[in-house]
Amino acid sequence: MRHGVKKKKLGRRPAHREAMLANMAASLVVHRRITTTLTKAKAVLPFVDKLATLARRGDLSARRLAAARLRDPAALKVLFDEHAGHWSDRNSGFTRWVRLGQRKGDGAEMAVVELIVPAPVETEKGAKDGKQAKATASKGKSSGKSEAKAGKAKAKKAAA
Repeated sequence: MRHGVKKKKLGRRPAHREAMLANMAASLVVHRRITTTLTKAKAVLPFVDKLATLARRGDLSARRLAAARLRDPAALKVLFDEHAGHWSDRNSGFTRWVRLGQRKGDGAEMAVVELIVPAPVETEKGAKDGKQAKATASKGKSSGKSEAKAGKAKAKKAAA
């Protein structure tokens, strides 16, 4: 019997489960939002909340403890350097999850997990980085292939 056991096993061995939670936490820290199954979302929340509490402390010992759990140096840097300052006045509630509904293929309940941090500051051009600026610039331009497909679709519709 599982008396007093609060962790979900998630159908994985302990090493795999810890690695999966560390990877999900790293993705959440870097991207600020991930989509996953509801059970995994509920499992990753306490993991990330403990990392956020360590980031609030900000000392070397806390950084080393977080590095042992997170296993991604880039995500650790983002967590301590960017996000920790936003949580200085917050004691808990660093994350939230929102139910999305069922996945089409297998019917698994899906959820979005988000870090509660302010939106990133936009640069002078109005884009977060160069990739987004290129994406918004290319939206204005249309490629020849998409125009050709649209023309064929209109021709078929007109013929029918």
